[in-house]
Amino acid sequence: MGRKILAGTSLAPMTELQTGDEFSDVVQVTDEMSPPHLPNKVLSTPDMVRLIEGTCLFGVQDQLTEGQTTVGIHICVSHSAAVASGEEVLVHAELAEIDRKRLVFNVRVTHGDVLVSEGTHQRFVVG
Repeated sequence: MGRKILAGTSLAPMTELQTGDEFSDVVQVTDEMSPPHLPNKVLSTPDMVRLIEGTCLFGVQDQLTEGQTTVGIHICVSHSAAVASGEEVLVHAELAEIDRKRLVFNVRVTHGDVLVSEGTHQRFVVG
């Protein structure tokens, strides 16, 4: 089983990526994350995708060699529940596959017990 790593922290020395590594982040939804055309302030799909990408990006960044980073190359996720401004979401990613420089993550976004999103995200190591 992989390691569980909270994005943006250095809980343990990180030397190499392994399938099964898990990354998560808790984020409070803000008014700025809401679509401008809706009367209610809720998490927009583009901002949810941004949160997923950020969790994956920052989750693996400390495990890459100096000068390397990752870029998003594919995302396929649902958006099946609304989350109001002021509420928190948990963004969770598990590194499911490593194919040379391509990283594939299984991702989930939840609000308490409610599944907000699930799917996959791929990133490519560059640099």
